[in-house]
Amino acid sequence: MVNQILTENPVDPGLNRFCQPVASDPIEDAATWADDYRKGHPDTAGWHFIDIPRGAAKGSFTCDAVQSCITLVLAEQVKILQDSASDPTERANALRFIIHFAGDIHQPLHCTTNNDRGGNCVPVTYFGQKPLETDQITKTFQLNLHGVWDTQLVERIAGIETVEKFAAAIEKRFKPQFATWKEEGVNFDNWAWESHEYAEKVTYGALNRKIPVETPEPVNSCADADQIAERMLKLREKVGPEYQTFVTRTIEEQLAKAGVRLAMILNQVWP
Repeated sequence: MVNQILTENPVDPGLNRFCQPVASDPIEDAATWADDYRKGHPDTAGWHFIDIPRGAAKGSFTCDAVQSCITLVLAEQVKILQDSASDPTERANALRFIIHFAGDIHQPLHCTTNNDRGGNCVPVTYFGQKPLETDQITKTFQLNLHGVWDTQLVERIAGIETVEKFAAAIEKRFKPQFATWKEEGVNFDNWAWESHEYAEKVTYGALNRKIPVETPEPVNSCADADQIAERMLKLREKVGPEYQTFVTRTIEEQLAKAGVRLAMILNQVWP
């Protein structure tokens, strides 16, 4: 069903795709579509995360329909996918969103913030490579904590293995836990809080300089919250071998959960 829907309602060929060459497998191609789509549809940018503040007690934070955070949007997209009477293109796009957001919700920094836009405003030196300021007005830095969790750490942990072999190794390692994860059922709020807790204990917890919990305030760029990025830069955070050793298990486990739980969502749509 997934392949049929995606194949019969292909991605707009005029959409600029970041990942090249474009994947031939429909699910693999769909996995990165939402990031490309939001460039032309900025109203979907907030769909990729939920800004649970650091230090929040479990269950104390909810987002409303105006914020359109990842937990609400996932539920909405599942409803569209379940409705066979939905517009075919909307239904295919809902499926693409689900595939992507099942990954995003398991990235800890997509479910937490410290006035730092989910770690985007925390410059880091990554294995000796120092962060560079890429925008003086918004105080954007590359490399940053969010970015290395999205990309560099996963690639470094995978090493020279192909995606297929890396996935197979993770599946084998965590297969004994699959039954437990399935028993827990599909619960987007629980998944988000789980990721949030990993962010606190692992993502922030493994840093060489402890970052204090900030008092939450609205943040539109890394120049806000009393120049959050400049303040974080002064901490000289480092992501290196020790950090990687500490976080590898969590990254691999979250990747495994994302795959199993995506399957759970799809099996619920088509029992």
